[in-house]
Amino acid sequence: MSSAATVLRDIFGFEDFRPGQQDIVEAVTRGENVLAIMPTGGGKSLCFQLPALLRDGVTVVISPLIALMRDQVRALREAGVEAGALTSGNTDEETEQVWSALEEGRLKLLYIAPERLASGAAVNMLRRIGVSMIAVDEAHCVSQWGHDFRPDYLKIGELQRALNVPIAAFTATADAETRAEIVERLFGGATPQEFLHGFDRPNIHLAFAAKDNPRRQILQFAAARKGQSGIVYCGTRAKTESLAAALRDDGHLALHYHGGMDPQQRRETEVRFQREDGLIVVATVAFGMGIDKPDIRWVAHADLPKSIESYYQEIGRAGRDGAPAETLTLFGADDIRLRRSQIDEGLAPPERRAADHARLNALLGLAEALYCRRKKLLEYFGDTEISCDKCDLCDSPAEVFDGTEAVRKALSAILRTGEWFGSGHLIDILLGNDTPKIQERGHDALPTYGVGREYSKRQWQAVFRQMMGHDLIRPDPERHGALRMTDIALPILRDEERIELRRDTIQNAARRPAVKTLVSEEDGPLMSALKAKRRALAEAAKVPAYIIFNDKTLAEMASKRPTTLDEMAAIGGVGAKKLSSYGNAFLEVVNGEAQQMHPSRLKIVGRQSASTYDRLLEAQSALMRGPDGIDKPMSCSASLLAKIAEARPNDAATLLHILGERRSERFGDAFLDVLNSES
Repeated sequence: MSSAATVLRDIFGFEDFRPGQQDIVEAVTRGENVLAIMPTGGGKSLCFQLPALLRDGVTVVISPLIALMRDQVRALREAGVEAGALTSGNTDEETEQVWSALEEGRLKLLYIAPERLASGAAVNMLRRIGVSMIAVDEAHCVSQWGHDFRPDYLKIGELQRALNVPIAAFTATADAETRAEIVERLFGGATPQEFLHGFDRPNIHLAFAAKDNPRRQILQFAAARKGQSGIVYCGTRAKTESLAAALRDDGHLALHYHGGMDPQQRRETEVRFQREDGLIVVATVAFGMGIDKPDIRWVAHADLPKSIESYYQEIGRAGRDGAPAETLTLFGADDIRLRRSQIDEGLAPPERRAADHARLNALLGLAEALYCRRKKLLEYFGDTEISCDKCDLCDSPAEVFDGTEAVRKALSAILRTGEWFGSGHLIDILLGNDTPKIQERGHDALPTYGVGREYSKRQWQAVFRQMMGHDLIRPDPERHGALRMTDIALPILRDEERIELRRDTIQNAARRPAVKTLVSEEDGPLMSALKAKRRALAEAAKVPAYIIFNDKTLAEMASKRPTTLDEMAAIGGVGAKKLSSYGNAFLEVVNGEAQQMHPSRLKIVGRQSASTYDRLLEAQSALMRGPDGIDKPMSCSASLLAKIAEARPNDAATLLHILGERRSERFGDAFLDVLNSES
């Protein structure tokens, strides 16, 4: 039987293993369950491909993208290894070749997509062909906490138990929480042998910059690297198209890529990027997981990624050949609002959303880092032994200052308002602004009222963002984004510890233009919560979200914060039918609970007769047991009160006809007083 070293040299053409590979290869070859976390470009695929050649039977490789499977199968065949893939992209001839190789016992590696596991026939097929091991590529896709979650990955654990074979799982980015979920879902809670190798990619230069005409910034970055292959990641499909056009106008060879494109167009872009030199692809995060191009020289983010895991995965596509590569990530207040709203508009439970806000805080900490950016990044993954001369902050250190006083003022405002408000209201308190909200709550009497006039509103926003980056405060999903302090903020609040902030971030904040939004920053989290409710109702009814309420209606709800159905009825776009169907559901989002209302009262919600009904009800309550409170109880039905409120009779005879003699005797005069006072 060939040795691992022999196969490594004769098949893969390498004289030595890369750091960390050999131990993993030996464990997988022995048939142990393995979870390996290795940096992008660290040679993960070899760690399951080589053992597959040393073991009997077929190794099934579960991989998330057809492009990734095709590339790996092509490379293996060129190296003389019998490998194949069963995918929806196969031609009939390709599928027939795979089955022939399986039936003849020649195939060693079979690549399949996780979606194929949904079929019961797939398990029977894998039993029949003699599967001896399962390898899972991009294993973070199994985790609800991960950044590329794929529901069909959840079936892999069932497959492993059905086949009773060892499983080897690989990914480049997984924090402790994600690793724990991978173990639970893939290995059934059994403890695999874990290999956690250093995350450092020392050949990649890291840089962040605040947005200041971001299109110009990207064009300048690309111009300095003309002729080099690169990727630009954007937050929206539309931006990929417009920025790719701008790069072409600037003399670059550039294509766009996003999930809304025709599949054949996407495939053509992938193939061109693999084969052509100097091509730039401007893409959403739909692009990249299946790309194994070794000579990508740079990666830029035109918008802030959604987490450190996503950031690390995406920049890791540069410099896989080990040669120098560069990155640039742009960020701004609008990015942060977008990412916060995406978290709050999701249907995940509150604890998951809270964890996602903490992850975003960690990314803000990287963007607003005071010192070595690489150290900050690797510490997040638990990798502390690093040295760095490859980041912008080591090239040109940031200007920092003792920000303890400013942070204590902000923390005090949070504490004295019960941790019930977002940064917008807190900044108004610090600036001493005389807003209706401050007056209503008496917050102008707080000791912190007006103590922060040394900074402008936008500069205070920069202070709060840095506080989030230090994880001193987090938005509370259950309080519509109200800021709550973390435990590490308490020593600073008590003046037991000091904290440094970046001066440049605060100084430059005043010069950045404000972003126009449907709602104020303070109302943004409530707007997100209303959107989440709308999405849930729309999915249940199988209708587009705008059929429930459009964005303009939700924005008015977030701004006016109705507390009753009558107030809700006054919101533009809330008609009688929608009020009846959805009013209480949206009131619960705004207020935490909704009033219960009789159907007869509900019919007149929002009309003038509604307030008349309520006053008639009060008058009736006062006389229910007669003027002296000793008579037999008597009342009118809700429908009768609604009828009087709508008809508005202004004389005793008409009211007697509606009420009848007994009720008219008790309530007639009081009801007429109500009706006449409103006429």
